Amino acid sequence: MPEVHEAVPVTAVLGVPRTGVHRHVFVAANFFVQGMLNRYRQDLDVAALPEELTAASERTVAFLQSESARVSIRSIGISSGSLQAEVFVQNLSGHKLPTAYPSRRAWLHVVVKDHDGGTVFESGALNPDGSIQGNDNDADPTHFEPHYREITSSDQVEIYEPILKDSAGRVTTGLLSAVGYLKDNRLLPSGFRKDTAEKDIAVVGEAADDPDFTDAGSLVRYSVALADAQGPFRVEAELWYQPVGFRWAHNLGTYDAPEPRRFVSYYDSMASSTAVVLARAEATR
Repeated sequence: MPEVHEAVPVTAVLGVPRTGVHRHVFVAANFFVQGMLNRYRQDLDVAALPEELTAASERTVAFLQSESARVSIRSIGISSGSLQAEVFVQNLSGHKLPTAYPSRRAWLHVVVKDHDGGTVFESGALNPDGSIQGNDNDADPTHFEPHYREITSSDQVEIYEPILKDSAGRVTTGLLSAVGYLKDNRLLPSGFRKDTAEKDIAVVGEAADDPDFTDAGSLVRYSVALADAQGPFRVEAELWYQPVGFRWAHNLGTYDAPEPRRFVSYYDSMASSTAVVLARAEATR
């Protein structure tokens, strides 16, 4: 909280100039909406200056990419015509990653390339419209991608996210209709005990029984059929983060009202900038 070196009012209304004031500089995680406010500042009557919102967005991304997570490739092996790799993700924050607002998600994008740089396998690529390749929830709002211990197909993707349910047990993105979770495998902070956690903050779904999903991190195994591909093989692993997931934006498109229509149009126009890479690693075998 840096000190302001002149007398300033602490409130915009009836504020009296005071000395010794400190700035409340809190870096959150929603760089995307910061960019949206800047791009559509005239439509939204935004008072903040363009350079202020640009600086805030850049500061947010820089913080996320330096302080939120770490990715490593624990091992790579080749046996019986397939490549096996272990990707390990660590949460560096003091809370679940992503944080509680359920439109947020993080996921692994893993690529295996042959000796010519050709792609042998890819899981979790970001599409131009902001959806994730292979994600069941982006393709169909009534389904969702489970938590995986091992990924063997390109249409499987490890997504760290909360999936809400309504009173009938159906997938929902409506906060007023949500009564709990169908899935919550957000990355755990150090010291979180999933075996003793209270119901409101518990791990939900397949991750609850995954011995390699703990407060130390999440270990995901990839098994890739190599066919006739020739090595050496390079494995590239990235952890992506998206503050407003594709499904959360596009479920608003069913409402016949100007506000959701406007938001969805903004989202679609900026879809390629909805997500950033938090951490990456690569290894060769």
